[in-house]
This record gives sequence, C-alpha cells and structure tokens, in this order.
Amino acid sequence: MEFKDYYQTMGLARDATQDDVKRAYRRLARKYHPDVSKEPDAEARFKELQEAHEVLKDPEKRAAYDRLGRDWRSGEEFRPPPGWDSGFEFSGGGFTGGGFDFSDFFESLFGRGSAHGHAHGSARGADHMARIEIDLEDAIRGTVREIELQRSRVDREGRLVVEPHRMRVRIPPGATDGRVIRLRGQGAMSPSGRAGDLLLEVALRPHPRFRVEGRDLHTRLPVAPWEAALGARVEVATLDGRIALEVPAGSQTGRRLRLRGRGLPGEPPGDLYVELSVIAPPARDEAARAAYRKLAEAIPFDARAREEGLR
Repeated sequence: MEFKDYYQTMGLARDATQDDVKRAYRRLARKYHPDVSKEPDAEARFKELQEAHEVLKDPEKRAAYDRLGRDWRSGEEFRPPPGWDSGFEFSGGGFTGGGFDFSDFFESLFGRGSAHGHAHGSARGADHMARIEIDLEDAIRGTVREIELQRSRVDREGRLVVEPHRMRVRIPPGATDGRVIRLRGQGAMSPSGRAGDLLLEVALRPHPRFRVEGRDLHTRLPVAPWEAALGARVEVATLDGRIALEVPAGSQTGRRLRLRGRGLPGEPPGDLYVELSVIAPPARDEAARAAYRKLAEAIPFDARAREEGLR
C-alpha cells in the first residue's frame, strides 16, 4: 500500500487554514472535474482530490492524519503503525462523495464508512470515536480509567488546534476486543449547545499467556511424555489463579481441553481452551541417553509410520 500525501495532492502547506483547504478544493475541482476538464488524467486526479478533501476538510480526520508525521512521501510503501490512532478522538464517517471508491490507504486509516460521525438531527452535535487499550486482566474484572484523548478544533484564524480531553471511563467486566462503549454528551458540540456522544472502542493488548477469540481464551500447556502417555493431574494457569487439570491418557501435542466458564465474563461466559504440547526432556548426560535407549527397546515405535502411509 502506498502512502498518500493529501497536502501535496491539494497543493497546500501543512499549516494551511481550513479556509485555504476550501479555496484549494474549489480551484482544483473546477480544473479536474471530468465533466468539464480537458486534462488527460482528469478523472484520476479528481478522484485523488475528492479523497484528500474528505480528510483535510474534517478537523478530526485531518488532526488524526497529521499524527502520522511529516516523514512519509507519496508513493512510499506504507502500513499504519500499530496503535497510530490510539488516544485520538475523531469523527467517524467515511467518504461522502458519490461515485468514487476509497483507496486502500484511506480505508486503512478511516474505514469504508461509518454513521458514527454524523449528527443525529440539527439539535445535536456529531458523535466522536476513539480507541482505548486495556490489559486482559482489566477486561476480565472491569476497571475505571482516567484517560486523556486528543480533540481537534478550528480556531478563529481557521487553523487546526489539538487539545486534551480528559475523562473517567468505566470499563465493564467482560469487555471484548472491539466492544464500543458509548459516553453520552462527550462528543462534538452543536450550535444549539447539545453535544453528541463519544464512542470508545476497546482494544485488548496482547497477553503473554492467553490468546483471545471473542469471549474464549486459548493457552498452551507443556506436558512431559509420560504425563501425556499415562495421564496426569497437572496445574494450569488461569486469570483467576492456578487450577488442577486432568490430562487424559494417550494425549498428543495439539489436543485441546476445554474449561467451561473460564473465559471472559458474559451471558454466557466464555471458555478457556488448553492446547497440550508434549515436550521431550533433553538427553544432556549419559544416564539420560541410556534411559532413552532402554525406552526405545522397550516400546518399539515408529513416529513417522502414519505419514509414510499417506504418501
């Protein structure tokens, strides 16, 4: 995916006022509109202009785009840095022009189109969107967080200003990745004085032990060969502490055991899936090597017999 320099597309400096954006758009739209332009690449240029204008005309989208920095150039290979929009507040709503497709670059930053950013009637301000990252432990138990987001506005000179927006947020127990929490009255203010809402999307940070799928948790449990072969009662870590788990005799690597209700809280709660991984002890000394040789003599076994039969 290629980076798009929207300022370059519109021939603007990065400190251009919102009035500068309007004037540049009107001038270039007259030049490249496919219905009137005689330029050979008018349609492609007009499409690029529409996309750039969609971002730069919107103070929240523009401020979020500016966060990516000044070091990228048009045409360079680009992927959004992880969490690039975390802590930033901007209106939702995708491309509003008709008859044009989003570029991959635009969609990777702002999505294909969401109604969240539009005002609900003339008396109410637009809803805003933001992301909040939390640990899995907080998602399990719930938490109250003091957060600071970045909110943008246009000052009297028409320039973009970014200001902190502080608030307390309650994250309920069982919050899943992608869950949206609505904070009423924390969005944009309308001329009538009624604010829209802030839609806060929960993002779970990666956990060193557990992988999350919806409300279910997945973890890996190493077991010794004799525990897998003979069966054993072993301890497994959960987010509520360590519990005993029965490993059935004859288990192999990849076998999954299910612990009901040990995932994220909810109605119904998620489960914890434990995937077994059989780990052979190293033969570091002669005694260990001798033990392996005796085992090989006592239990004739071809680990590749099944694969050979499939050829």
